[in-house]
Amino acid sequence: MVEEITQLTSVVDGVIANAGTSLQAPMDVAINLFGAVGTVEGLLPLLNQSDAPRVCITASAASLHPAHDGLLEAMLTGDRATAAAIGEQLASAGGMAGYLNYSSSKQAVTRWIRRNATTERFAGAGISLNAVAPGVVITPMTEQLFATEEGRQQMEQGMPSPLNGPARAEDIAAAICFLTSTAAGKITGQVLFVDSGYDALTRGDSSW
Repeated sequence: MVEEITQLTSVVDGVIANAGTSLQAPMDVAINLFGAVGTVEGLLPLLNQSDAPRVCITASAASLHPAHDGLLEAMLTGDRATAAAIGEQLASAGGMAGYLNYSSSKQAVTRWIRRNATTERFAGAGISLNAVAPGVVITPMTEQLFATEEGRQQMEQGMPSPLNGPARAEDIAAAICFLTSTAAGKITGQVLFVDSGYDALTRGDSSW
């Protein structure tokens, strides 16, 4: 992808690393963390040619959920082999252990953003680096769950949406458009929760 874009243009104004999976498997780690970071870092030379470069990565409110310390460490040190091995172990264990692949990958990407946003590579080069963190979103992937009362209760228990219920894709897109616009030119290193209030409900005063 990076090679093809480089062939098509010499400058990129904005990068939205939005692709993600929720498979409770090592693919979540490969896509949600290494894929996002690889996309952004691969396009840095083209972002450096822009007058107002900005980056937005899609994280998740699941970054507030429990994570696996060993998997986090492997991801944040770029140790793909160890991350994949731990991810396989978690997936094989089944149940909530497999989910740690997803929640850990989303926590890792938010930590990566916080660690890198103010570095010379990003802030020093005038590149803003932020994330959106959606809560529950009605998409083709979740529509079947919302079709039954049992499914709706399951989603609400796992990630409540106090402000008018779950979000729509358009709600997340609007936040991404803002963070990749010149209107957000002084915002960097931030994780914008677009979660109908789940972050506030979960963390309360601890966010301060």
